[in-house]
Amino acid sequence: MNRKALLIFFGVTFCLAWILFLIPLAFRESQGMLAQTVRLIAWSAAMWAPGVGAILATRYGLRQPLSVLNLRHLGERREYLWAWLLPPALAVLSGLVALLVGWGKLDLEFELIRQAMEGAPGGQSIPPWLIVVLQAVISLTLAPLVNTLLGLGEELGWRGFLLPQLLPLGQGRAILISGAVWGFWHAPAILQGHNYPSHPFLGVFLMTIFCVLMGAIFSWLYLRTRSPWAPALAHGSLNATAGLPLLFLREVDITYGGTLLSLSGWLGIGLFVMWLVWSKRLPVLEPSRPSSPVGYDAAL
Repeated sequence: MNRKALLIFFGVTFCLAWILFLIPLAFRESQGMLAQTVRLIAWSAAMWAPGVGAILATRYGLRQPLSVLNLRHLGERREYLWAWLLPPALAVLSGLVALLVGWGKLDLEFELIRQAMEGAPGGQSIPPWLIVVLQAVISLTLAPLVNTLLGLGEELGWRGFLLPQLLPLGQGRAILISGAVWGFWHAPAILQGHNYPSHPFLGVFLMTIFCVLMGAIFSWLYLRTRSPWAPALAHGSLNATAGLPLLFLREVDITYGGTLLSLSGWLGIGLFVMWLVWSKRLPVLEPSRPSSPVGYDAAL
């Protein structure tokens, strides 16, 4: 491991992102859409802090060309189907778990959407089921591709740079540590009510556990393809579809159920990771191609 490179990466990644995460606090008293717009822009920009950190750490810490980050490499194509389709499948499973446990009630009348549309101009003339269908289709098709551009900023850092740098510790430890760092990195946003609004302080811990679990899947995709694009697509698909169960649920606390990041989502993610281990797909025993970025061969 190159300590100088890691120091540059962590310094840029955390300082830049946490500043951007905190900017919305200056607009919390603002009226209308201003506060939401500022938060969307600032937090979207924060997603590229790990990518910027990876670029600077590679160039000035490792003193390697940026080609070692493998942005021009895609790897195994079939892994991209996993990246695209697995997050929505796990999201649907999380919704079913929430219903079975009693963390939400099935809402086929779409009352929440109906109420929201009543306050919009001309909204009463649009059937709620049509809104649900359109949102589901967009979440499964266009939205993952758009979100991949933002997800690449994170995955270039977490999986493209940090994971290979930690691989001398072994794949298991590298996946665990990189996932925990990824989760804690979200702390300023979580404390503002993001993802776990009813339990923001506990949410920091819950987000960390989620990122360790989901990070194992993203790491598997990276190690299989040797490309940040596969986990970036999975990240984009995750952000696009994690909340799909909320279209069909009511009376739900999203800390416990309703999204893939809630407690109900952990079961499916955990079972999939266990399947990867049981089927000997994880740890990845062989690189997908002979040439590998710095740090990979040392872990095999």
